[in-house]
Amino acid sequence: MPSTRPLVAVIDWAKARLGDPEALVEREVIGSAADVKTIYCESDRDFTEEVCNAAALIVWHNCPVGAEGIGRLRGCRAIIRNGVGFDSVDAAAAATRGIPVCNVPDYGTEEVADHAIALALALCRQLFPLDREAKALRWTIPEPGRLRRLRERSFGVVGLGRIGTAAALRAKALGFRVSFYDPYLPNGVDKAVGVRRVRTLDELLAESDVLSIHCPLTAETRHMLGARELGLMKSTAYLVNTARGAIVKKTDILAALRTGRLAGAGLDVVEDEPLKTAEEAATPNLIVTPHAAFCSVEGRGEMRATSARIARAAVLGEPLENVVNGVRR
Repeated sequence: MPSTRPLVAVIDWAKARLGDPEALVEREVIGSAADVKTIYCESDRDFTEEVCNAAALIVWHNCPVGAEGIGRLRGCRAIIRNGVGFDSVDAAAAATRGIPVCNVPDYGTEEVADHAIALALALCRQLFPLDREAKALRWTIPEPGRLRRLRERSFGVVGLGRIGTAAALRAKALGFRVSFYDPYLPNGVDKAVGVRRVRTLDELLAESDVLSIHCPLTAETRHMLGARELGLMKSTAYLVNTARGAIVKKTDILAALRTGRLAGAGLDVVEDEPLKTAEEAATPNLIVTPHAAFCSVEGRGEMRATSARIARAAVLGEPLENVVNGVRR
């Protein structure tokens, strides 16, 4: 006999599955409030009638949901982005349909901050060149001038939200001189956290030995760092991005590394990820990880449980957490 319960559809990416087919975490949290089913899609073009009739969608990050797909939804009470960033969902289009879009802003705070610091340390301490040297059965230090004392280096943070604050405190504990730029924070945040505030991005770019990006991808921040901005940085500086790839224009950061305009970059995210060619992958002084900064057993379980809790509230008509597009039901 067909179920009469509402459906929560977990939309996983067909090309690289991130959850599990049984959606065990989601089922445990949602319980008897709804049926739960994992459905694999490359984009909203793959939405079936079952998806379009679902009461709530939980969407993994690589499956874009645009205005066309949202327009096909019937009776959807919430779209939950299974992660911090929600740029893969057309939140404005959802708002016009009265559908709340929610995210999970806090699940990977420790992991992403740790990953940013790991990339920064790998660059500052030249771990990968030293690893190659040692494995080539040699015992000399390549480019020893790049190895500098952390206490003499400045660490710049773009965006002092949850993850930016966690990264700033870690950098501070390591001895970096930490500064940040965030025009949306009230006065006094710098005093509470114990780091220095600068009032313009250009000032932060010019002074930072390591620049770590921790802001969301929006119309304002897309390509926020291009050729002009990278040109303001020291030629000895490193750039770390664990936020969203398109904040940094890919062609410009790769060109800066190839010409030696920057000393190095550690990118967990790249514009139009993943890297597309062997030439891009061979860019000198570049460390790349595959959008994995958020990953940990603990963090992934926490993220999925939070998304499921929001989906459960949606189908029960309860108040929703973490609404990002202003729609309240």
